[in-house]
Amino acid sequence: MLSKDYVTVKCQAQDEFVERRSRFIGYVMPVTTEAEALDFINEIRTRHWDATHNVYAYVIREQNLCRYSDDHEPQGTAGVPVLDVIRKSGLTDVCVVVTRYFGGVLLGAGGLVRAYSHGASIGLQKAGRREMITCYEAKLTCSYSQYGKLGSLLPENGATLDDTIFEDNVTLCFHIPVGDIGALNKKVADATGGTCEVEIVAEKYFSY
Repeated sequence: MLSKDYVTVKCQAQDEFVERRSRFIGYVMPVTTEAEALDFINEIRTRHWDATHNVYAYVIREQNLCRYSDDHEPQGTAGVPVLDVIRKSGLTDVCVVVTRYFGGVLLGAGGLVRAYSHGASIGLQKAGRREMITCYEAKLTCSYSQYGKLGSLLPENGATLDDTIFEDNVTLCFHIPVGDIGALNKKVADATGGTCEVEIVAEKYFSY
């Protein structure tokens, strides 16, 4: 049984700004494991080997894992603010790296917190959001005469068609949010006089 639905980022993204001559670049990557997060962090570190700091934070849904690093900024002024932005956004399975090129003007503790928070925020805004819903992967086998009716019945009741297999009969492969399966089963039974029924194949997350 899968855990509850969750929200992550749509895609990899970046954005940047300048604060009192320091350049901040916020990088965002969707990840599902700590290894993926560390690979992304190392990629940014390699790309910006000459940066003053590469601050990061990540949250992984599996095992409720989160990590952060100030990367030699004063303790609590960089990694924690980035992590706080992720948490307050309600996102998981995401890694954020905020790169800083020091511009010669000290920002102070409060200024650093605001700058790293802003770097994380603008990166996440660029990455967008997507909700991951617990769904059943399912299939429905019917005759060719029933195909037209059932082919339109599925999307009308919250299902998304993934594949159609034409053999002696027609098999419709689809996914549907777990909460919608009961109503769909009833509609299918009514439409086919009980001759067809939905077969659940697996339970997976799908983006909505």
